[in-house]
Amino acid sequence: MGLATLIVIGCIAALGATDGPSRGNVWPKPRSVVKFHNDGFVIVSPNSFRFNVTHYKCSTLDDALVRYYKFLVLERQAGFTERIHFRTSTNDVPLGQVHIDPNATYRGKLETLEVELMAPCEHYPYFGMDEHYELRIDSPDLPYAAKLVSHSIWGILRGLETFVQLAAPSADGTALHMSSCMISDYPRFSHRGLLIDTARHFIPLETLYTLVDGMEASKLNTFHWHIVDDQSFPYQSSTFPELSDKGAYNPLSHVYTQNNVKALIEYCRIRGIRVIAEFDTPGHTRSWGDSHPELLTVCYDETGKPKPILGPMDPTKESTYKFIDKFFAELAEVFPDKYMHVGGDEVIKDCWKSNPDITKYMKMHNFTGYNQLESFYVDKAVQTIYALNKSTIVWQEVFDNGGTRLDRNTVVHIWKGNYPEELRKITAANYMTLLSSCWYLDHLGVDWKVMYKCDPQNFEGTPKQKRLVLGGEACMWSEVVDFTNVIPRVFPRASAAAERLWSDQTVKDIADASNRLDEFRCRLVRRGIHAEPSRGPGYCPGEIF
Repeated sequence: MGLATLIVIGCIAALGATDGPSRGNVWPKPRSVVKFHNDGFVIVSPNSFRFNVTHYKCSTLDDALVRYYKFLVLERQAGFTERIHFRTSTNDVPLGQVHIDPNATYRGKLETLEVELMAPCEHYPYFGMDEHYELRIDSPDLPYAAKLVSHSIWGILRGLETFVQLAAPSADGTALHMSSCMISDYPRFSHRGLLIDTARHFIPLETLYTLVDGMEASKLNTFHWHIVDDQSFPYQSSTFPELSDKGAYNPLSHVYTQNNVKALIEYCRIRGIRVIAEFDTPGHTRSWGDSHPELLTVCYDETGKPKPILGPMDPTKESTYKFIDKFFAELAEVFPDKYMHVGGDEVIKDCWKSNPDITKYMKMHNFTGYNQLESFYVDKAVQTIYALNKSTIVWQEVFDNGGTRLDRNTVVHIWKGNYPEELRKITAANYMTLLSSCWYLDHLGVDWKVMYKCDPQNFEGTPKQKRLVLGGEACMWSEVVDFTNVIPRVFPRASAAAERLWSDQTVKDIADASNRLDEFRCRLVRRGIHAEPSRGPGYCPGEIF
C-alpha cells in the first residue's frame, strides 16, 4: 500500500502572510493509509460523539479517553474561533474559504469510535512493546462508523492520537471533518526518546509534564532523564538525602522529591512512555562531592601539592564501589524500567594523572593507560546494575576506549563524531546502539530539516548490523535553557526526529513534511505546548488574543 495523503483541508492565509498549515494530517506519518468512497469524509460533532470500549478495559485506557476527548474539543474550538475571528475582522474574510477538496464526498455523521483492546492492559511500557494499531473510519465494512483495534494498550494510545489528528474543523466551526480511511500503523524503531537535562538548569515538574505531553503527541516513547550532573544534584535520595541537601541549587525548591519522581513516572506511564534515569559516572560528578568529597579524586599541582578542586570519582577506592552499590540499589527500586543509563562520557583524566595514589594503584594492577582505569570502574558499575536485574546503556566512549567487558545486553549510545562510522563499528562488534548525534536540540540554529534528514540506519553494514540499531533520542542539554524557554527549543524539532524514528524509511519529502509539521506545531500550541514556529511567516488557525 502506498503512503497516501489523508484528506487535506484548505487554509486561510492572513493578509500578507504565507499559506497556513494543512489540516487533518497525521504526524508522524502512518505506515499505510487507504482512502475510501472517492475521498469520502464524515462529520464528527464533539457534543454528541463518544468512545465505546469493547473487550478489555483499564484505568490507563479510561484516562486516555478523557484526555483525547478534550483534544477533540480543542480542534473543534479552533475552527469556531477561526469563524468568529474572521467574521468580526475588518477584512471580513469568511471561513467558508476553509473548504474540503471539492471532489470529496460527504458520507454522514460519525457518532462513535469503537475502541477494541484485544489483550489485558500491561502496567508499565517497556522496550519492544507492541505499538501496532489499526484504525478504520467509514470503511466499506464499517459504513458511517469507526473502529480502533490493537493487541496492546500502547497501540491503543498511539491510535487515539492518530484519530484526533485526523480531525479538521468544519466551515462553521461546530463540527470536525474526518476522512473515510483505513490506517495500519506501527513504529520503525522501538526506542524513540527525548533526553532532558535537569542539572545545568532545574526544570520544574509542571514543565516536564508539558514536555511529556509533546512526546505523547509525537509518539515518542522514552523519557531519558539526565537528572544530575557537575552543576547540581536535584534528585532527593532516600538513602543519601545529603546529596541534594548540599548538591542542589536550592535544597528546598530545586529538588525532585521521591513523590515528584513517582508522579512523573506515572504521568509518563499512562501515556505509554518509559522513564530511563541517567546518573552519569565516573565523570560529571562534581555535585556529588559537595556532600561526599571522599568519592572524588583529589587533584595535585605540578609541585605535588593538593589543589582546591576535585576530579572524577576515584576508581581506586573500595569505598567508592560500596557507595554506588547502595545508591544504585535505591535507583533500581525507584525507577521501574529495565534499563539504567550509567553514562561514562567525558571523563577528564588530568586529575587522575596528577594523583600519586592513583599512579601507585595503576602500577600495582599493571594498568598501562587511563582508559584502562576508566574501564575498570565502568566494569564494576555495570556489574552492580546487572546484579540488580537491570540492563545498562552507556555513552559511546565506554566502547571507543576499549577494555570494558560489556555484556551483550548493554546498549551503546552514540552522541559525537562520525556517527555512520560509529554505527558501523559498534554494530560490527555485535552491540546494540542508539543514535543522538544529529538530534542535539541545544545546538541553536540547526533547522528541523537537517534533523529530519538524519537516518539511524544510514551506514555501511549488513542487515543484521542495522537491526542492532534500536532507535535514537533527541537531546536537550540545559546549559542555555530553563523553564522559560525549554519547550519551544524542544518542539517541534524533536518531532522531526520522532517522525524519522516512527515512519517508514521512504518518508523523506521535505515539502510534504513542512506542511504537516506546521499543522502539527499548531496542534501542540492548541494543547498548551508552546512550540516555536517551524517555518516562515504565518499563523495558527484559530489563533486569537
